[in-house]
Amino acid sequence: MDPTILRAQLPALVRLHIPSNVRRFTYCILDGVPRPSSLGITFDPKPFEGKVVAKTAEAIVVKTGRAEFAVLDRSLVTMEPDEGARVLVEPYARRRFDGLRADTPERRTERTADGTEFISETMVLGAAPAKLPIPKPRCPELAALIEQLEELPAPDGFRRITHMLVDAGAKVFNWVDPKPSDICKTPPAITFTVSAAKFDGGVRILYDRGADAYVIEFLPVGQPIDRVEDVYFEELGSVLESRLDDGSWRRIRVTPLPARTYSPA
Repeated sequence: MDPTILRAQLPALVRLHIPSNVRRFTYCILDGVPRPSSLGITFDPKPFEGKVVAKTAEAIVVKTGRAEFAVLDRSLVTMEPDEGARVLVEPYARRRFDGLRADTPERRTERTADGTEFISETMVLGAAPAKLPIPKPRCPELAALIEQLEELPAPDGFRRITHMLVDAGAKVFNWVDPKPSDICKTPPAITFTVSAAKFDGGVRILYDRGADAYVIEFLPVGQPIDRVEDVYFEELGSVLESRLDDGSWRRIRVTPLPARTYSPA
C-alpha cells in the first residue's frame, strides 16, 4: 500500500461520510509499519470498532468517529469485510510473556507512613517491556544476555528481541546460572521452546567464554540440531529472526460485528 497515493485518494473516499458542517477529518494508517507520534514516541495502537465505508484495491477505510477514519492495508487483514459492515479491528500490539499488552501499567503495593497499603500504577510513555520469566541471576554473563534480549531491537526496529520471542510463541524457559568461576565448564545458557509456523522445537542460547560470543542451537522436532556459532550480541536479533519470525505478527485482526438495532421510542 502506497501511503502517498492513498493520501491523495482519501478525501474523495470519505467525502460522503463526513457531516456537511465539518471541514476537516483525521485518519491513521495501519500498514504494519508503526509510526512515531509528534513526540517521537511509538505507541501500540488500541483495538477499535467502526464501519467499513470504502475499499480500494489496496486499502480498507473504516469510519471510527464523526470525522475520524482508519485505513487498513488490505493485504494484512485477517478477513475481508463487506462495505457497510461494522467491524472490530485489532492491530498488532507488543505483548509480554504473560499474554498482556507490553504497555500495561506496572502495579505494585506500597505503604504510607502509617502502614496503610495502597496500589500504585506506573507507566512510561512509549515503554513496552517484555521481561524474560527468569529470576535475577548471579552470573554476570547470564545477566548480560538477559539484558540484551530485553533491550536490543529486533530487525523490524519496533519490537525488542523478547517481543519477537513472544510473537513466535516462546515458552517453557530454563536457564543455566553457574558460578562466575565455572562459566567455561558450565556455560551460562537460556533455553525455551517455540511452536510456530516457521519453527517448532527448542532453542538454546549459550555464552562461549573462549570466543566471547554466543552459540545458538535450534533443535527442530525430529530433525538434526542447527548450530550457529560466533554470534555477537548485535547479531542476536537477526539470527533469531531468520529462524523464528514468519511475519504473521503484522496481521490486522478484523472481526465482523452484528449490525446495530434500534428500538422504537
